[in-house]
Amino acid sequence: MEKTPLGTAVGVDDPYDYVERCDHVTDDGKCRYAFEHADSNSKFFRALRDHDYVCPVVADDGPDWGWADCPQFRCTNRSRECVRCGLEEVRMAHDGDRPLLEEHHLSYRGDEDGEVTHEITVFLCRWCHAKVHDSFARIDDDATPTPEALADREARRSRELDELGFESAADRFRD
Repeated sequence: MEKTPLGTAVGVDDPYDYVERCDHVTDDGKCRYAFEHADSNSKFFRALRDHDYVCPVVADDGPDWGWADCPQFRCTNRSRECVRCGLEEVRMAHDGDRPLLEEHHLSYRGDEDGEVTHEITVFLCRWCHAKVHDSFARIDDDATPTPEALADREARRSRELDELGFESAADRFRD
């Protein structure tokens, strides 16, 4: 199983299986990082500049790259549900409650200087996050939300529906 630099298991064998897309890739397939951090001494920058900044991973033509080949790769999944059990996030505005979902870092790939270059982040519910870190649970386990997770989510939905209800000012301020 893949491990963090501190040696703790991250719950997967291949973190790149959980990549939706690189955070630096624009909607038209160009690498925002190479454009914004132009360095003419960088081999990476020169290669992308020569190909109009098109990301080699998503390009139809060009070098055959995978996400792991890119020196500037970073991915934070945008799906707002637990990748293990599927629990959906319900966020309450102006509420101090702890979020149902937490970020879980799958991979850090260091370069030759020991600097972190790759980061893959997914969302896990609090309950799955604890299981992955405190036991041998894996992210790709066939899991369902715990009763506590479902109860917390439904309590939030009930509060959300209560806020959407209409009560006229006459009823609210009646003596």
